[in-house]
Amino acid sequence: MKNLLVELFVEELPPKALKKLGESFAATLAASLKSQGLADQSVVTSFASPRRLAVHVTAVAAKAADKAVQQKLMPVAVALDASGNATPALLKKLAALGADASVVPTLKRAMDGKAEALFLDNVVPGATLAAGLQTALEAALSGLPIPKVMTYQLEDGWSCVNFVRPAHKLVALHGADVVPISVLGLNAGRETQGHRFEAARPVVSIRDADSYAEQLKTEGAVIAGFAARRTEIESQLRRNAAKENLKPIEDEALLDEVTALVERPNVLTCQFEQEFLDVPQECLILTMKANQKYFPLLDAAGKLTNKFLVVSNISPADASAVIGGNERVVRPRLADAKFFFDQDRKKSLADRIPGLAKVVYHNKLGTQGERAQRVAAIAQAIGQQLGGEALARQADQAALLSKADLLTDMVGEFPELQGTMGRYYALHDGLPVEIADAIEDHYKPRFAGDTLPRGQVGVCVALADKLETLAGMFGIGQLPTGDKDPFALRRHALGVVRMLIEQDLPLDLGWLFKAAQVADEKVAAQLADFIYERLAGSLRDQGYSALEVDAVVGLRPQRLGDIPKRLAAVRAFAALPEAASLAAANKRVGNILKKADGAVAAQVNAALLKEPAEVALSAALADVKPKADAAFDRGDYTASLQLLAALRGPVDAFFDGVMVNAEDLQLRNNRLGLLAVLHQAMNRVADLARLSA
Repeated sequence: MKNLLVELFVEELPPKALKKLGESFAATLAASLKSQGLADQSVVTSFASPRRLAVHVTAVAAKAADKAVQQKLMPVAVALDASGNATPALLKKLAALGADASVVPTLKRAMDGKAEALFLDNVVPGATLAAGLQTALEAALSGLPIPKVMTYQLEDGWSCVNFVRPAHKLVALHGADVVPISVLGLNAGRETQGHRFEAARPVVSIRDADSYAEQLKTEGAVIAGFAARRTEIESQLRRNAAKENLKPIEDEALLDEVTALVERPNVLTCQFEQEFLDVPQECLILTMKANQKYFPLLDAAGKLTNKFLVVSNISPADASAVIGGNERVVRPRLADAKFFFDQDRKKSLADRIPGLAKVVYHNKLGTQGERAQRVAAIAQAIGQQLGGEALARQADQAALLSKADLLTDMVGEFPELQGTMGRYYALHDGLPVEIADAIEDHYKPRFAGDTLPRGQVGVCVALADKLETLAGMFGIGQLPTGDKDPFALRRHALGVVRMLIEQDLPLDLGWLFKAAQVADEKVAAQLADFIYERLAGSLRDQGYSALEVDAVVGLRPQRLGDIPKRLAAVRAFAALPEAASLAAANKRVGNILKKADGAVAAQVNAALLKEPAEVALSAALADVKPKADAAFDRGDYTASLQLLAALRGPVDAFFDGVMVNAEDLQLRNNRLGLLAVLHQAMNRVADLARLSA
């Protein structure tokens, strides 16, 4: 047993994919070795830098243990003749396995289905490391999540291979010994290369598997581990920012990307001219992060400063040239942003609205101008419902302006800033802050965990925008399929759910569908199913049990704002000692009513109540139901359900002492009517039958 190191040295790998490439390479190679019995109790360490993928695996055997296997040969009737001698078919099969007629007496007989068959006990030699590693390496390379493959020629000038980037060296060491494997036209050795400019020597000869990371660091000036390099960058970012009493912007994706761009990070502090801070900071931050991979520095209040951090791949004694070069590079980017901002403000958002008529939204749904009109109509209706005429007017205005910033130069350059720039331009136009905030917030929530719109106007427009998208796309049959959701309809539905619940809005889902002009009943049903599915999934993610969620969502409550109170009521009810019995009874009642001929009216003729148990149940319902209904109507769902606990005794007694399906038709219908009243009383807050295991 020795430790194993495998490294593939390549040209610069795609930075956004590097982390996944490194993890996949290590995991697949180690899993293959384990499946071949070469690395049973191993610790796997992955390495990934811009120019290498590597893995270190502890306790790898030079040869896997031999395995005893029992191999089925063929049915006895085919293998042996009438005298019990081997047939030509059996001898041929044995020869193919490297055996001869001498083993026939040792063959075992056993039933295989309905026929008796012959089996050969054999020993399969364990894989050697060279053969096993060759298989594992090929599996690791073929299984890489490569964004795009390139084809390149090998040194012989004739052969071509396909890989993510041209590969130049292969290292495979078992302890200090080279493992003779080959891939991509490369034979394994112990030599690799370090940093392009800062390595102590151009070629690093790895002594053994365990010295890899240390030798690359000291001789090659490379931090080979992705996580170690990321930690070093984070540490340097914090130190440099602290010297300026500032803090770097937090961006995990940017940190991963920069980690994949450098082999030996060196963080430097740069700055740009103060005048650029007149441009909205979102624009400056985005251009620095997206285009230059810089880390902007913020003050204690979270406001952008004119300083930023650069993660360099070189560490010269005098870094002034590197700092000056990065400052020169960022200046034109910031100047472009300032130019766009200045130009955009020369034309108001209102003046841009007619231009939306020339922008196609969807070939079946018209232009952005037509879409804005639809959103405005929905927003106006919601505003009227939530706050009367004043809110309706503001919602209408904000909705009409909400897409106007799509025609600005800044959003044309940075689509991520749509809404954000609309807010800045609205304030510049002198519009009320409520309108400006709504223009930015109507896209919210943009992702899971995002904040909701700040004010009522924003809620109206955000709800309207999402409902218009859902209604339009469902109306033309553009539903999500599998993992494909090009119009983000799942996110839109979750946004609607979150706003209705978290803002406790007094809006019914059916009314919202009408406001969104969902006239087709089939489309409305599909859209309702879609929203309730998202709702159920969201509630389960929040920690509610599947039984609780099914009980509440199964009733399809129209007011989603009531959902948290209903769930709390169900949870409190489920804790009562009477809950299990009542849930089971409710399930039984539901099944009886389903089997009845035709619809059952929830009404009882007292004169037809004969048995003491049905008289008692009717009396209990007459007492409990009005109280439970009153609690329900005032929104006290917990009290409404808990009042039902008093029905447990009468319900149990009814099922013990009353024959529902009596011979007398009048008696039967009256008892079904009594059960319908009970079912109605028990299922206003939730479908209690779903709590029954």
